[in-house]
Amino acid sequence: MKLNMDCIRDILIAVESMNYGDVYTVSKLHDNLPSYSENELNYHCLQLIQAGFLNAKPVNVINSTTPQVGRIRDLTFSGHQFLADIRSDTTWNKTKDIAKSVGVESLHAIKDIAVGVVTSMVQNHLGLH
Repeated sequence: MKLNMDCIRDILIAVESMNYGDVYTVSKLHDNLPSYSENELNYHCLQLIQAGFLNAKPVNVINSTTPQVGRIRDLTFSGHQFLADIRSDTTWNKTKDIAKSVGVESLHAIKDIAVGVVTSMVQNHLGLH
């Protein structure tokens, strides 16, 4: 499955909006993000876990060839930082435009581009650029 960066961002926003102490499942996440299939949400949650952005555990399910996301507890500190950098639609759209123009699609590269976009915007605002 191809990584969908909009799905990644939407998951981060949805998980951040959870009440502290609540637990999400992919099914509950799907209720909040119906434009994505449960399979797509599961895949992207697994990617977010591997990237260190999501506090959740993959579980093996009998008769399934792929792991499933068990309970989603919260974003990690890194997940909160990444979301803070991409929350603004302006920053997010600039990040995606740059990623597309240079031909990168990895989560790591998107994170680095977002940091660069935010840094540039701050420098411009302070007249340092």
